[in-house]
Amino acid sequence: MSVGTQRGGSDGVRELLTSVRFELMPFDSFEEELSHLPEGASVAITTSPQLGIDRTVEKSVAAAEAGYEVIPHIAARYIEGPDELDEICGRLREAGITDIFVPGGDREEPVGEFESAHDLLVALDDLDHEFEEVGITGYPEGHAFISDAELAEAMEKKAPYATYIVTQLCYDPETIVEWIEEIRDRGIDLPVEVGIPGVMKYEKLLGISRKVGVGDSVRFLRKTTGIVGFIKQFIGSRGRYKPDELVEGLAPYVGDDTYKLRGLHLYTFNQTPDLEEWRQRKLAE
Repeated sequence: MSVGTQRGGSDGVRELLTSVRFELMPFDSFEEELSHLPEGASVAITTSPQLGIDRTVEKSVAAAEAGYEVIPHIAARYIEGPDELDEICGRLREAGITDIFVPGGDREEPVGEFESAHDLLVALDDLDHEFEEVGITGYPEGHAFISDAELAEAMEKKAPYATYIVTQLCYDPETIVEWIEEIRDRGIDLPVEVGIPGVMKYEKLLGISRKVGVGDSVRFLRKTTGIVGFIKQFIGSRGRYKPDELVEGLAPYVGDDTYKLRGLHLYTFNQTPDLEEWRQRKLAE
């Protein structure tokens, strides 16, 4: 581990909590959730299985026009082919959007010819649209349906088209750090935005975690002092999870050229008021 340029402790926490983007879902509550964020905040907008890619583009353009720094999720499996991709990119560029995130998407069957994020990245490279930033997904705890070997191969193929990585939801800073060390050993040198959960009731968060397949992280929530400690934490927090320990565990690696942590990707699950209240209180400490 390289330690020469680290900024740990409170400085690292502050830097992480200042360099954030808020992930929102494009549901009917979108504008209300947006109103609780700072003016000009960075906002990543997901692609919803129920609403499709059009809703993502629509909300992205509107948020950009309202002065937010927008990062739409251009999920490969939701786009029919190069013509639709060209049209989407044109709308985004016209709105002044310069940063996109390209996941594969969680549809079982693609709507068109893009089976994977790599397929879409290749097609994007062939189009006459240039984005300053292009993000791809990383999986510190692996994937429920994809082997580690397949994930490593996919990362190697996608990395040349990307400028940064966003990690899947994870609660354990050690797991995140070790995963970054592993991809560095494989020659992947992209900056990393660490995906962390926001503030919400444990019951809801554990349900979301199981749904997205982060079982090891669910166990991490209980492991520090065993089940008794977990229950005490649950009661003491009034049943609400707050990512203090996760952020503090990452803080020592801020500024380290090996890890290249460029900030936090906050999975709000459309619970922005509580999350932003926590972030501001933490910054004031």
